Amino acid sequence: MINSIEEMYIWKLSRCLVNDIYRMMSNCKDYGFSDQIQRAAVSIMNNIAEGLYSGYKSRFIFHLKVTKGSCAEVISMLYLCEDFNHCTKAKRMELQNQIKVISAGCQRLIESLKG
Repeated sequence: MINSIEEMYIWKLSRCLVNDIYRMMSNCKDYGFSDQIQRAAVSIMNNIAEGLYSGYKSRFIFHLKVTKGSCAEVISMLYLCEDFNHCTKAKRMELQNQIKVISAGCQRLIESLKG
């Protein structure tokens, strides 16, 4: 049984992702764009935490599904980051792979919670 977010690999990985996204966007002058990708990345991390601490399996599953949606949003936005020269192709792929691990982990957790 998971007792805290600090025990969760997907939460730890999402925390690293948030830090990477904030560093990558630190010099971006398009504040609307940088705010959108940063908020979506933070949503990944926070929805995992909110779901775990909700105390209900159904709420946890709901928040994990929201997390997966935020993962898709950040994956999509990373293509624009590359297009707008905020990151290299290699960095985009690295971050997208990290997000895919988080999303797959959420899916496995959803399946295990459904029993």
